Amino acid sequence: MTAHNPIIAPAELARISRAAPFWLSLGLIPLAWFCAMQGGWTIALLPLVTWFMFSLLDQVVGLNLENADLEATDDDLFWYRLVTLIWVPLQFITLFGLLWYVPRAEHLGTAERIFLFFGVGVFTGTIGINYSHELMHQKNKVERFLGDALLAMVLYSHFRSEHLLVHHRYVATPRDPVTAHYNEGFHRFYPRVLIQSIKSAFNAEKQMLARKDLSWTDLSNPFFKYWIMQGGLLVLALILGGWTGVLLFLFQASVAIWQLELVNYIEHYGLTRKHLGDGKYEHVQPHHSWNASHKASNWLLINLQRHSDHHYKPDRRFPVLQTYGPDQAPQLPFGYPVMTMAAMCPPLWRRIMNPRVRKWRDMYYPEITDWKPYNKGTTPLPR
Repeated sequence: MTAHNPIIAPAELARISRAAPFWLSLGLIPLAWFCAMQGGWTIALLPLVTWFMFSLLDQVVGLNLENADLEATDDDLFWYRLVTLIWVPLQFITLFGLLWYVPRAEHLGTAERIFLFFGVGVFTGTIGINYSHELMHQKNKVERFLGDALLAMVLYSHFRSEHLLVHHRYVATPRDPVTAHYNEGFHRFYPRVLIQSIKSAFNAEKQMLARKDLSWTDLSNPFFKYWIMQGGLLVLALILGGWTGVLLFLFQASVAIWQLELVNYIEHYGLTRKHLGDGKYEHVQPHHSWNASHKASNWLLINLQRHSDHHYKPDRRFPVLQTYGPDQAPQLPFGYPVMTMAAMCPPLWRRIMNPRVRKWRDMYYPEITDWKPYNKGTTPLPR
């Protein structure tokens, strides 16, 4: 955050017109039903709108450098919070409604059904998991449960444990599986993080229980809740859509997880916290996450791209996340939709991002001359 950023007063922030752009994601719900009922070329609309329309809008509407007044209360943020709550039942009805409808839709061929659920996975990952991320960070039990429900719909419930207990604590250190190493292509990152994140999540919960002299088999272990919720939704998919429904459910979940981990990949690529010796690392600062102020994609992603501030102050709700200038946090050249597409082409990604990582190192850590241990994640594990 810089001194010249305009400040939005709480009274202005509370206006429904201020929150309205963040409700654009709800348009994906009727669009999904339209695609399913029409079939044909329309099945391409979900990924096209999510990836390309908001990327084009970013170029038209530009950056948003305003920051909300940090004195804003939850009452001031009502209209922003409401969209994350409304999305949960709408996604549930749409996902499982389509699992009932599509296997019975004679106008849809096999390829159309598969590609339609590719689009469904794009929005359950891009929107659904992102909203679950916002909800899991809240203290309110209802919000946290709704966050769990969204994760169960994509069979990635352990993300809550991994994110809250591992990622936020160990980000930009070798103990964080989802901090992408410098020069690590997404195709190497993805299988690594799928394996390591579930292990680290389970071990983090196991260690918490051990500190209470409890075994991992104690029913307070949230993994039991994760497994029950996910198993229940798989059974529901079977009841509604038969084995075709189960396969389509699994497919959309795999697409959603891929979308999530693409975002995880770009958020901290090549950024590391300085090792201070004896397993100690510097505190997390805004410059340990990539920041993006692109207005339209932040509407779609409820300010997730203000990631520098999210890690600096994880308890802030999305409307009051602050944005930073290039003097305080590294900046992505484009919003997440463009950057995730670039990440799927490692040579292009390295061409765009590696010079920015080197510039970041020169700016913040000129005293470090040997970056090899940081590049390989071989600096000492944090205590």
